[in-house]
Amino acid sequence: MRGYFAIGFEGVSKTGNVGNLIRTANGFGAAFVFSVRPNLPDGELSPVLSDTSKSDKSIPYYEYDSLEDMTLPKKCKIIGIELCDDAVDLPTFRHPQNAAYVLGSERLSLSQGMMDKCDHIIKIPTKFCLNVATAGAIVMYDRQLSFGRFSERALTPTSEPIPRSKHIRGGPIFRTDKYSQLKKQEGN
Repeated sequence: MRGYFAIGFEGVSKTGNVGNLIRTANGFGAAFVFSVRPNLPDGELSPVLSDTSKSDKSIPYYEYDSLEDMTLPKKCKIIGIELCDDAVDLPTFRHPQNAAYVLGSERLSLSQGMMDKCDHIIKIPTKFCLNVATAGAIVMYDRQLSFGRFSERALTPTSEPIPRSKHIRGGPIFRTDKYSQLKKQEGN
């Protein structure tokens, strides 16, 4: 799969949620995890008992003291996850190839500053806000479904999945006339 994704949170305060989210991010293959203004007890992320996969040994964690300090790779789109009226429903959202998803804290929404920094705001179509770790897991799973190359779902619970068609590799595609003219001159 091309591209990468990261997941982070703003102002989170429950270490159990943090550990669960980081463990899930590790499982889905996140490039890194980040936090902005975390409000964790004693300012410590580790050890987090809910992260039984020891993700801190496998996945980088970046902590930013302020929104202004937050730096992400170039061409990385910031996607806010927030239950608000003008957010795009997750099932209709096309995930960018390179993305950093960010969730709010357990009791508060994303700050207006964070929402302004986001390229897109998405929402999980639920009746009320979900737990931070649960919401993050749903978004990562949706990204996996969107980018994964899975067979189509079976038509019924008892039938087999519809197999994917084999990928057929074609010749090179030239995006400018300059290269196609050169090829014609070469006789290919």
